[in-house]
Amino acid sequence: MNTMHSVQARKTFLAVTFSSGEIVGYPWLWLKDNAPSAFHPVTEERVFDLTSVDTSLRPLRVEEKNGVVRIVWSQKDEEEFPRQFFESYRPGKKRNDPADIAPILWDGSIELDSIPGRSAGDIFQDDAGLLVWLKATAAYGLSIVDSLGDDPDAGRRMAERIGFLRQTNFGTMFEVVSMPNPNNLAYTPVALPLHTDLANQELPPGYQFLHCIANGAEGGGSIFADGFAVVAALQTEDPEAYRLLCEIEIPYRFHDREYDLRGRFPVIVTNRRGEVTELRFNAHLVDVIDLPSEICVSFYAAYRKLMMMIRSPRFRISYRLKAGEMAVFDNRRVLHGREAFNPNTGRRHLRGCYVDRGEFLSRIRVLSR
Repeated sequence: MNTMHSVQARKTFLAVTFSSGEIVGYPWLWLKDNAPSAFHPVTEERVFDLTSVDTSLRPLRVEEKNGVVRIVWSQKDEEEFPRQFFESYRPGKKRNDPADIAPILWDGSIELDSIPGRSAGDIFQDDAGLLVWLKATAAYGLSIVDSLGDDPDAGRRMAERIGFLRQTNFGTMFEVVSMPNPNNLAYTPVALPLHTDLANQELPPGYQFLHCIANGAEGGGSIFADGFAVVAALQTEDPEAYRLLCEIEIPYRFHDREYDLRGRFPVIVTNRRGEVTELRFNAHLVDVIDLPSEICVSFYAAYRKLMMMIRSPRFRISYRLKAGEMAVFDNRRVLHGREAFNPNTGRRHLRGCYVDRGEFLSRIRVLSR
């Protein structure tokens, strides 16, 4: 372990030397703002007011004894920092996050047995089993849960074991069945190409829980693809197409008699480090594309290329959900769809809901304590 060895006060920071020989500078204002006393002892929320001190803050003196660093800011203001503070925190070092799980990319060559699976009983009854399943699902973006039986509410209860359900314009729970006068193609028997749900939303839902109640009709098999794997391949094979889909915003829209939900977003969403965080791919929800003519040709070439890659057997897997099984997947990563089915040959009924990513990752952190 890299332990604190010694400290020395310098003009603008406290220099801490560690047993490895590494020297780390802790700016004085950083120390004041992040000291143990800057946080409420129970809620652990920050209570220190940054405007209460000047940016030129300097201590009167610094003392170190038995691994405790005492900083005297003024005659009436001093703070003790235990050795563990410097060993745990430093400027530029992120807090350890058990929910920071690297994605494991997969394509159409993956064996179905390699997709994470779990029995519903393990998830309902055992926190350790729940944690293992949550981490595996976060890594692959997809898992299959079995043994839910014929209880139509089992999927909802499992999702609520993780966090609050996300309510959308389709309600908190939605029934994927063929129905008259549908307001969404999911409620028809036609084939659904691979897509992500609610790409028109300001924040598309995170994890989708799709519980199979019945699947007796001819056809209707589910299809999935790892959008992150597709995007990684696109970036390698056509960097310019990747750049355009990251930078150009296009209009999305869902509307019926009750709602008119619109937004402008890039198809591929990245963070400031350039890492892909989500894929907004739903051709059915793309509104009339209003890009300037000089951009249209290059955008369409890039967009069509991505679409062709998504539909390629290279990335797609098929899985026919059985009654009592549930697919759980990251809706902002994994694309899903289905084959057409004949409603006259049997009943097909899936019941779904969403839990946002924040709730999902929070559960991993809490169970990892």
